Amino acid sequence: MSTLASPITQEKQIFTLDAAHTTVAFTVRHLMISKVRGRFGAVEGAIELAPGSDVPAAVDVKIDAASIDTREAQRDAHLRSADFFDVENFSHLTFVSTHVEGTADDFRVYGDLTIHGVTRQVVLAGELEGRGPDPWGGERVGYSAKTTINRKDFGLVWNQTLELGGVAVGDEVKIELDIEAVLQK
Repeated sequence: MSTLASPITQEKQIFTLDAAHTTVAFTVRHLMISKVRGRFGAVEGAIELAPGSDVPAAVDVKIDAASIDTREAQRDAHLRSADFFDVENFSHLTFVSTHVEGTADDFRVYGDLTIHGVTRQVVLAGELEGRGPDPWGGERVGYSAKTTINRKDFGLVWNQTLELGGVAVGDEVKIELDIEAVLQK
C-alpha cells in the first residue's frame, strides 16, 4: 500500500527500471525437501503510467539470463547451460504486458513472458509500494509483484530422478519482483 501522496499528472509518464534497486527473484524446490532461491542481477525495462494513475498501463522488461545467481557457482553454470536457460542461444528473458487491471493497491499485469525462446502468457499480481521524490531531484515509483510458473511450459525440462523417488528440481517456480523505477524527463 502506498504511503506517499502521488504527484499524478495528466500526461503519460515513462519510468525506467533502476537496476541497482530492482530485484527479480525466484524460488524452486530442490531434492523434494527444500527450496533454492536465486535472482537475476541484470535487468532493464520501463513502466508506463497512464495520466492520473499509479497503476501501470504498460510494462516492458528484459533480463540477462547469464546474470542468474543462486549463490552456488557450479549450479549457476548448470543453469546457464543447454540443460536449462541455454544462454548461448537464448540470452534474455523478456516480459511485455498485454493489459493491466485493478487498483494501485491490488492490480494484475497480464503479459507475455519469454524464457528459453518459448512465450507464454502469465499474470503478475502487483501493488504500489510508494511514489515520491528522490534526493537527486528525480521522481521514483516502487512496485512489488509475484507469479508462479511451471518451468516445463518454457522448455526447461531437465531433471534427475532420485534413487528413493522424486526428482532433483521441482517444476513450479515462484517469481517475486521488487521494482524501483525513475521518471524519465
